[in-house]
Amino acid sequence: MKQVTLNDTNAIAIGAGILGTGGGGSTYLNRLRLDNEIRRQGRSVDVVQADDVPDDALVCAVGGMGAPTVSSEKLQAGNEIATAVRALEDHLRREIYAIVIGEIGGGNALGPMVAALQLGLPVVDGDGMGRAFPELDMDTFMIYGVEPSPFVLADSHGNVSIFTRIRSAKHAEEFARRLTIEMGGSAALVMPVMTGAELKATVIRDTVSLAKRIGETVLDCRARSIEPAATVAALCNGRVLFSGKIIDVERRTVQGFARGKLIISAFDDFEQQLRIDFQNENLIARRDGQALCTVPDLITLVSLDDGEAIGTESLRYGLRVAVLAMPAPKELKTPEALAVVGPRAFGYEVAFQPLAGDLL
Repeated sequence: MKQVTLNDTNAIAIGAGILGTGGGGSTYLNRLRLDNEIRRQGRSVDVVQADDVPDDALVCAVGGMGAPTVSSEKLQAGNEIATAVRALEDHLRREIYAIVIGEIGGGNALGPMVAALQLGLPVVDGDGMGRAFPELDMDTFMIYGVEPSPFVLADSHGNVSIFTRIRSAKHAEEFARRLTIEMGGSAALVMPVMTGAELKATVIRDTVSLAKRIGETVLDCRARSIEPAATVAALCNGRVLFSGKIIDVERRTVQGFARGKLIISAFDDFEQQLRIDFQNENLIARRDGQALCTVPDLITLVSLDDGEAIGTESLRYGLRVAVLAMPAPKELKTPEALAVVGPRAFGYEVAFQPLAGDLL
């Protein structure tokens, strides 16, 4: 990709929602913001490849922090990420070369593009997750050795906090989570700042392009009156894990996370049920007590009507859904990565059994 235009935003939003595995915030709200910013400025979002970023240039990953249930109800001012990036530049006394999407999943794929337009910077075609995760230490930048500090948080009232030095990515998550709660449960995050060389060594490439391809596939299926679930699953080397109706949802916002579970019943046999546990994102899918798919592989609910992804903040009784299981990018399946994003990292005493293939 060279640019993101008004003609691309719908497809990218749909694809990012599917890659979000239930999290990452509202694609609808951030797509509206992106469309408005493109129209206001009269130009498209420039996109650069990671390998074209100079080794000594500085880039920074950005996104939103907080529970999706909060971000969908507490509207942003719209300039939080840009404010945080400018504060980082002032602190470092250096200019940022490009914006990196922290997570391609959900609205966090689109918010950074709004900030890029406001800052006059390009966006890198790639991210640190290939999906969405609930915690700051759960990305390939942190997993493969990029320093977590300095990092910046900013809220909708113009408050900015800069952490100049932090011992570990886990400490960054703990401190930032507490401050985000004090900021109203939703904040803009700039983390990490890295060189072009570090970016090339740690980024998951071409995920903006992937989101666009997924979205275009869904739109094509709609135009031909085809249910998109199976086609999207095939595109992503995955499969449809289950189809049915949501019959129970338990959800609560705890310590800045949307935590809970849902149960889906098959259409033809009520006794056939799938349970999914989530923490912002869908983490583990079980049938008859047996784990069928676990994090870091992707578990996404899509509407059977139009193939639109359903975030954990939007789950409700009666929705007719298909559950997609898609393999994670290879960068998330190494021993180093699984120690941070595997099922045991979330408290599930389940061995990770990867789906065949890779997402990219």
